[in-house]
Amino acid sequence: MPKSKRLLALMMTVNRKRKFTVKELAQEFEVSSRTILRDLQELSELGVPLYSEVGPHGGYQVLNERILPPIAFSEEEAIALFFACHALRHYAYLPFKTESSSALSKFYNYMSGDVRDRIDQMKNRVDFITPSRHSESPYLSILLEGAIDQKVLLIDYESREGISSREIQPIGIYASNGLWYCPAYCFLRGDIRVFRCDRMNSAVTSSASKPMDLRHVHLGNRESLIKAEEEEVILYVELSKEGVQKCESELWTVTKLHIRNDGTGWLDGNIAKSDFPFFAKFILGLGNEATVKNPPELVDAMKEMIAEIMAKYNFE
Repeated sequence: MPKSKRLLALMMTVNRKRKFTVKELAQEFEVSSRTILRDLQELSELGVPLYSEVGPHGGYQVLNERILPPIAFSEEEAIALFFACHALRHYAYLPFKTESSSALSKFYNYMSGDVRDRIDQMKNRVDFITPSRHSESPYLSILLEGAIDQKVLLIDYESREGISSREIQPIGIYASNGLWYCPAYCFLRGDIRVFRCDRMNSAVTSSASKPMDLRHVHLGNRESLIKAEEEEVILYVELSKEGVQKCESELWTVTKLHIRNDGTGWLDGNIAKSDFPFFAKFILGLGNEATVKNPPELVDAMKEMIAEIMAKYNFE
């Protein structure tokens, strides 16, 4: 193997292993220990943060401030990655806003001139529109860190009832229609609730409550966010083609939306009774594009909402 290729492969290997010995690398690359030592010295000079420990249990390890190895992208791959980051500019708040802006700048500036020209030509031809919001969500990073590291946070939360302090353990964060949401276990309520991130006035790490093991609860499995002992009913809603299209943009419909060959479809699945107000408001927003077949209690909730609206505009 040529030295240049070996150095590149070695860089990827040490990033993957994190901790290793010279003997292990020499056996893997089928070269002498002296050659590996020279290669590691060159990687260190290139900026790979290596740390060595002596002794019977010693070896090398890569520090946390790792430098990723160079990756070769095709022109189309480079453009796709650029616009994936470029689309995030519509969000005033991101958990990694500074880093994404820096990465985008590096990515663009190191491209060849012809690729940059093509990107410049495409900037006004393709976009991913997100509703512009004036609300602030400055605590996304600490919420995401809390979800990853299973930490308990103390937040000041502003709801319809007023501002309250409560401890939560975040499960994750997601954006929908320009707003950020955080499903989390609420120690005050004793179950999982979804919090609007822009309604959090503060968020700090708390040690008052012991963290729960929520590794099995995540955004990829929304059903796990529903408390098992909460009473549920079966939802069934018929949808027109337009109704299907509107539902496709909603995160919660992923496991409940079914589409026929003609473009129509239906919503089918279990929902918690405590979520009736949410579903009633959403389905009413679909107008004639949706028809609730079950449960009858949801129909009653929708009728109550309609009656309240009619009463509001009754001037007699």
